[in-house]
Amino acid sequence: MHHISTFQTLAHRLRTFGQTAESCAIIAAAQEENPWFTEADIVRAVDAICLTMLQRESLEEWLARYTRATEARRVAVIMAGNLPLVGFFDLLCILLAGHECHYKPSSKDRVLMEYVVRELRDIEPTLALHRFDPTAEYDMLIATGGDAAVHHFDTHYPTTRRLLRGSRHSVAILSGHETTEELEGLKNDITAYSGLGCRSVSLLFVPRGHRPMLTTEPPRCKKLERNLRSERALRTMTGAEYTDCGGFIIATGDTFPTSLAVVHLREYDTIDEVQEWLRSNGHHLQCVVSHITELDAALPFGRTIPFGSAQYPTLTDYADGIDTMQWLTDSHH
Repeated sequence: MHHISTFQTLAHRLRTFGQTAESCAIIAAAQEENPWFTEADIVRAVDAICLTMLQRESLEEWLARYTRATEARRVAVIMAGNLPLVGFFDLLCILLAGHECHYKPSSKDRVLMEYVVRELRDIEPTLALHRFDPTAEYDMLIATGGDAAVHHFDTHYPTTRRLLRGSRHSVAILSGHETTEELEGLKNDITAYSGLGCRSVSLLFVPRGHRPMLTTEPPRCKKLERNLRSERALRTMTGAEYTDCGGFIIATGDTFPTSLAVVHLREYDTIDEVQEWLRSNGHHLQCVVSHITELDAALPFGRTIPFGSAQYPTLTDYADGIDTMQWLTDSHH
């Protein structure tokens, strides 16, 4: 039913990823293709997929909310490559919705995506899983990229039903009463995947005068390490104040930083200020990490998420707050 057993078998095969000679060779090849990917990040991404997306009970409960498409559509998915296997969830949705998936892996994440596709085809050879053909016509298109890429797909597929995702950012809002465990979780929300994900926290809101202890290990990624060294040197030369946390630096700022090595910190006096900011900037946000539940009313996508969970999106944590499965199974289009 719904190919659930196929994805259950995939989850079983992925459980030893990073522990076998074959998967270690895949990891090495993926790192060669994309130097931003560390071994820890790749294994984390695979673990997150198994843990939050491929549990049978969760899948069945999730799918029960939707009506499977009555007619299989040709759905193209143009995948991003900023994180390992970041395009997997769209592939999962398309196939479980009952459509044909025509996938285009990012040039930065071909190795891992093709590995998973080979595994799926080996498990179920009849799976409607095909490579994207730029000359073909499609009924629906899902594309993730920068704002320029979104404009490109709008221009090139004007009559195709499109779900386009542009640039987003994530924030953490602290009360000043976070536990040690919550701060450990926040460190992971900031540093995982070298801060490259739209779910990576890069802006902190803190009560005026509060400074959280966020000391971390130096980056494992050589490219991020060079980035961090450069930011430290620049600030030292210009006399700009910053806090060195080991794996990143914190500087005062009201905007999302342009450097992966930098996290901006903004003070607030009342929670009303933060709520107002959330209402004004909701269209830029992917997720908000906090234990302050009063913020939920100001969020366009409904709720805050706990510290430490930003990099582990569940089946219902849809990118840009758009229900991908509802979009795929909507019979009115």
